[in-house]
Amino acid sequence: MAQPQKESRLKLLLEILFVSTRLGLTSFGGPIAHLGYFHNEYVRRRKWMDEKSYADLVALAQFLPGPASSQVGIGIGVMRGGLIGGIVSFIGFTLPSVIALILFALLLQSFDVSDAGWIKGLKIVAVAVVAHAILGMAKNLAPDLKRKALALLALIGTLLWPSSLSQIGVILIAALIGYMLYKNSAETTEGRIKFPVTKKIGALSLALFFAFLVSLPILREVTGSYWVAMFDSFYRAGSLVFGGGHVVLPLLEREFVPTGWLTEEAFLAGYGATQAVPGPLFTFAAYLGTVMNGWAGGLFATVAIFLPAFLLIVGVLPFWDALRTNQKVKGAIMGVNAAVLGILISAFYTPIWTSSITQPADFALAAILFSLLVYWKLPPWVIVLCGALGGTLIAWI
Repeated sequence: MAQPQKESRLKLLLEILFVSTRLGLTSFGGPIAHLGYFHNEYVRRRKWMDEKSYADLVALAQFLPGPASSQVGIGIGVMRGGLIGGIVSFIGFTLPSVIALILFALLLQSFDVSDAGWIKGLKIVAVAVVAHAILGMAKNLAPDLKRKALALLALIGTLLWPSSLSQIGVILIAALIGYMLYKNSAETTEGRIKFPVTKKIGALSLALFFAFLVSLPILREVTGSYWVAMFDSFYRAGSLVFGGGHVVLPLLEREFVPTGWLTEEAFLAGYGATQAVPGPLFTFAAYLGTVMNGWAGGLFATVAIFLPAFLLIVGVLPFWDALRTNQKVKGAIMGVNAAVLGILISAFYTPIWTSSITQPADFALAAILFSLLVYWKLPPWVIVLCGALGGTLIAWI
């Protein structure tokens, strides 16, 4: 009886891998579009889960930091095939864009793009795209005056003391303030999710998530290890991002460009390439890691930036019903959300804005790109092409 069960298990995992890889090859358009592709494939076509379970899973992914679409994909894989199913689902959805961006990084190292006008355009694209993402996040993460004040304090703190430890300190302080402010006023949510992972495994995953988040900056300072520092930077970026892949851009640029690990030109060239490939935008880390340390660095960076998403979705789902109805816990998380918004605005100002907008023509192009993105609703890859063309024209003027 064991052999047929193993064959059935293997067949199930191969099915998860096949479906998720196909989605990884065809899912263009960013996290919101990815959720639409997932719904069509997993709910409508294959009926792996019902509408209510999918909606609950999406709500949880939006509630947690990290890449929402990737966390939904991991969650579906776990529901379908356990922890191994979650890993297989992640690999299938992520690997196509990881391979494409590693190859692009290796190719780009053969060319000098430091003075290219299209690179200047990509810098301005980053201003428009990240500004749009932050404005959208502000409506959800800081809708009232109290959370706006928390975001402002986080912004000031991280601007005046820019370091990895200050970011963690701001997050912890905001959690305490959020707990005090909203412990009796947070709204509750109804609904249940069935999840084939025990609370013991969930607790272990959450413990690992926070252990890495707190210990990595300390180990970085104590050991001085290049690889520990690299892992810390990518892990922290993956842990603190709410709102999708575009928002991770300022955090990653602050980590790697001012420190000299890679040039701003190379950074933004990879960001433009990431817009042109399907799959999660967090695979931008594969490009960055490859530029810094070859293809092995690309895989290392990919694991580091996605690990928080995996630990969180596996850790929180077994406790989701209790957590989202606990007003005190939700109040603390509301405070954290507001602080993360402030951290992102701080990173948006420097280095994104200060290094990109240096003359009136730059601001004019940024305004045009922002309008095309927000009011004409053009997809990000079109904005990238327009920005590259605009940057080339500015260089000629």
